[in-house]
Amino acid sequence: MRQAMKTSTPLLFLCFALLSIVSTSGEPKVDSDVVYGRKHGLALTMDVLTPGKPNGAGVVFIVSGGWGSHWYAPELAVKSRLPLLKAGYTVFSVRHSSSPKYLVPEIIEDVRRSIRFIRLRAKRFGIDPEKIGVTSASSGGHLTLMLATTADLGNPKANDEVLRASSRVNAAVAYFAPTDLREWVKPGSFYYQRYAALRFDQDKAAACSPILHVDKQDAPTLLVHGSRDPRVPLKLSEQMYAELKKREVPAKLVVIEGAGHGFTGKDAKRASSERVAWFDKHLLGE
Repeated sequence: MRQAMKTSTPLLFLCFALLSIVSTSGEPKVDSDVVYGRKHGLALTMDVLTPGKPNGAGVVFIVSGGWGSHWYAPELAVKSRLPLLKAGYTVFSVRHSSSPKYLVPEIIEDVRRSIRFIRLRAKRFGIDPEKIGVTSASSGGHLTLMLATTADLGNPKANDEVLRASSRVNAAVAYFAPTDLREWVKPGSFYYQRYAALRFDQDKAAACSPILHVDKQDAPTLLVHGSRDPRVPLKLSEQMYAELKKREVPAKLVVIEGAGHGFTGKDAKRASSERVAWFDKHLLGE
């Protein structure tokens, strides 16, 4: 019996070694439900997905649909963010407060806070505070463009240290994003009727419309849009692109022919590869 144990011991060590290799071979680390703020007794949270081989840059992925932000298992987020993770980006899946309780102006402040928090805690997350990108689609695309066009340096007199940090992002990628909410917030419009988050004071619509805030200091921005989008017209991205170029902001518009409001198959792969390439160029200088 002792002899049998002696001969099997090397095999046991080999098995443990193989398990160790598998468990550290590049699987993303998931830090779920990181609290980046609180409001009315509720926590604002994000999941931090760290790749096996980080490149030192971070990408904020805004979880948003119709300006609603819902929790789902971080493992699902890993699958959908895999191209960014494989490229070495630490991904922050940021959830914001949701309609109908919270409306667009308040939601914008949430995502601004998420950037401030990440920049303030950059060392903890293993990223360069000046290599932060942001991306999302549809309502999340709108929030992405708000971050790209309305950054501030923070309030040095704020009691909250997070609010003293800058909300600036260093690159942005928006899929089929609403860019001008002035018509959308009018009672009777399709969007006003469909999306509770748009039922706010019309006088605030201009402040929430990224196309009205473009200037030369804005983050380099990639716009991706389907040519047959029935929900968010392609012309909105075309107009935004024209305004970015007019203001000399590095920008690119990718139109995916035949695609609607959302990408699948080869269209999704193309959009994803364009996104990774944009961040590689403007966050890593590649």
